[in-house]
Amino acid sequence: MSLRLDDIKAPIAREMEEFEQKFRASMHTKVLLLDTIMNYIVKRKGKQVRPMFIFLSAGTCGRITESTFHGASLIELLHTATLVHDDVVDDSDYRRGFFSINALWKNKIAVLVGDFLLSRGLTLSIEHNEIALLSIVNQAVNEMSEGELLQMEKSRHLDISEEVYYQIIRQKTASLIASCCAVGATSAGADTDMVAKMKSFGQHIGMAFQIKDDLFDYGEDEIGKPVGIDIKEKKMTLPLIYSLSKASWLEKRKIIHIVKNESGKPKKVKEVIEFVKKSGGIEYAKEAMEKFYQQALTLLKGFPESAYKTSLTQLVEFTINRVK
Repeated sequence: MSLRLDDIKAPIAREMEEFEQKFRASMHTKVLLLDTIMNYIVKRKGKQVRPMFIFLSAGTCGRITESTFHGASLIELLHTATLVHDDVVDDSDYRRGFFSINALWKNKIAVLVGDFLLSRGLTLSIEHNEIALLSIVNQAVNEMSEGELLQMEKSRHLDISEEVYYQIIRQKTASLIASCCAVGATSAGADTDMVAKMKSFGQHIGMAFQIKDDLFDYGEDEIGKPVGIDIKEKKMTLPLIYSLSKASWLEKRKIIHIVKNESGKPKKVKEVIEFVKKSGGIEYAKEAMEKFYQQALTLLKGFPESAYKTSLTQLVEFTINRVK
């Protein structure tokens, strides 16, 4: 039987409802245009997996406190700010099936909205003296920015090795989930070792999550994102990196030429996808994802049994086995 998010959320259902109300309140502003945009952002929020990681991590490490609510709001404010700015950078008109802020209100307003969200996160931290939580989240935002820039730098030459790929996804994706788990543990009053362990757990989940996302690019159907979108955007992901490492010099040159110069042609993108499938790139990436997944579960086994820990294990399973 497949896991339902509502069932996983059961131990923290009351806290999640309370968090929703507090988060909405934290977004309120007297500037009408800004308040309209804040309401739009709140209404189109997704599955709320990040706050779930925070509350379940806090429960697993001790108990959920007022600090946990502050941490969840801080993560959501700063992460939403990065997403708004990302859509401007990528010139993207959609986010999770909805129009992006820049598509509806143009780039100038979108950049200022992102700045406002960052400022709100900083204000929340200062008002409630949550400097330890701010330090964790700030490090994640810093790493996410560096990861994005590293990927841009490398995509110009398509010279990404497996080692560099892991560095990019650790910074771009895993750092955020790691910070969610570290924030949860810190807000529960966990000691330094427990916080580090929970952060490592989150990092492993983030790594597995991103590899899973990269595998969607080679699916038969449009699941989660259009097939071949990474290839079209000249992003070097693990299935392609591995396949190129096993290819002959001539074949490697041919595939890199397609990605560099012909990635806008559907027929050529399909050719790259078939090359990766034939080279064993899909299986290799699945094995890597499974390895990170199992390492995360091993780390979680060291925590005391509780309803929170059970749900956290299920949330991991839901995240890795998701289809969209």
